[in-house]
Amino acid sequence: MSIKNNLKNIKSVLPEHVTLVAVSKTKPVNDLMEAYNAGQRIFGENKIQEIAEKYEEMPKDIEWHMIGHVQRNKVKYMSGFVSLIHGVDNFKLLKEINKQAKKSERVINCLFQIKIASEDSKFGMTPEDASNIIQSKDFSELENIKITGVMGMATFTDNQSQIENEFKQLKSTFETLKVLNTNNCKLETISMGMSSDYPLAIDCGSTMIRVGSSIFGHRSYKN
Repeated sequence: MSIKNNLKNIKSVLPEHVTLVAVSKTKPVNDLMEAYNAGQRIFGENKIQEIAEKYEEMPKDIEWHMIGHVQRNKVKYMSGFVSLIHGVDNFKLLKEINKQAKKSERVINCLFQIKIASEDSKFGMTPEDASNIIQSKDFSELENIKITGVMGMATFTDNQSQIENEFKQLKSTFETLKVLNTNNCKLETISMGMSSDYPLAIDCGSTMIRVGSSIFGHRSYKN
């Protein structure tokens, strides 16, 4: 199967309201260009160095999404071009994104990463954390960021009902936080679902899926 055909097959069954992020981490630029030439314009990376290098090499009408865990000291390397940061899990990080966005004279869209998985290895804040941030005075002073939704990663398990419950938890968190909308917080996006579970995620209310191996094939991790 080619990358082009994989994309075509996925897009043919996606509802119109669901955005496809092609997760291209560890993949070479020529693979990304094959997806680009097949019409894909949104790519997700999980390392800032890699996203910055690919941004330099590739066409400038691409929307780059940072989907991995973000270290504050590296935000500056992507603040000039990143379209959406999925993994915002604390206020200090948000403050740093705001600071770097201001330097770049941009407003950067962000998603709150909510911890829905039972695994300790997954990052994320609690729904209460997110609610407290949105309602805080400090948050209201951040003029160069906009919270546009929530993101979550389900537990890595074969237990479908557990995954479904976690997805539903994120959807209900989204509904709860949505009523708190402010100038810099307009919740529209629910980013959940990957290659293995995106049909279930869409059934549970996802509006953005992050798909890698179903498009590019399985990735080989270099040590």
